[in-house]
Amino acid sequence: MTVISSQKDVGALTLTFVAEFTAPVDRVWQVWADPRKLERWWGPPTWPATFERYEFKPGGDVRYHMTGPDGTKARGWWVITEIEEPHRLEFDDGFADDQGEPADPEDVTHAVVTLEAVGGGTRMTTVSTFRSAEQLERMAEMGMEEGMRLAMGQIDDLLAQG
Repeated sequence: MTVISSQKDVGALTLTFVAEFTAPVDRVWQVWADPRKLERWWGPPTWPATFERYEFKPGGDVRYHMTGPDGTKARGWWVITEIEEPHRLEFDDGFADDQGEPADPEDVTHAVVTLEAVGGGTRMTTVSTFRSAEQLERMAEMGMEEGMRLAMGQIDDLLAQG
């Protein structure tokens, strides 16, 4: 079923996605823990991701880029702030410069991903918290909500492949 809801809450400075999958929690966890699997869904289908650095541990650095249909590269970075395998992942997320380093370390969002067993499957809730209403609106104008829906929509096929 994938994304069942998304909610932008300007007052709380959050953008929340809830998705459900027929796979168990430990299998859904792997779409975050394994960078090769993450590459297959992070980013909309026309903007596939490549993870160049992936230190999956608290304090770990992540560097990636998404490549658009015309070859344009949009670079990003994460710092993983918390991992409670297989139920919770937290990371700071921002835009990167051409070398893959934070373009503006203050222009960051904080993401919290929780996985919980529901029925025979998994509910994944992803909450991005923004520093300001302006930052949230800027990201919304850039298509973050639609992009995340499309990206998460690729997870079902990935899980079906084992």
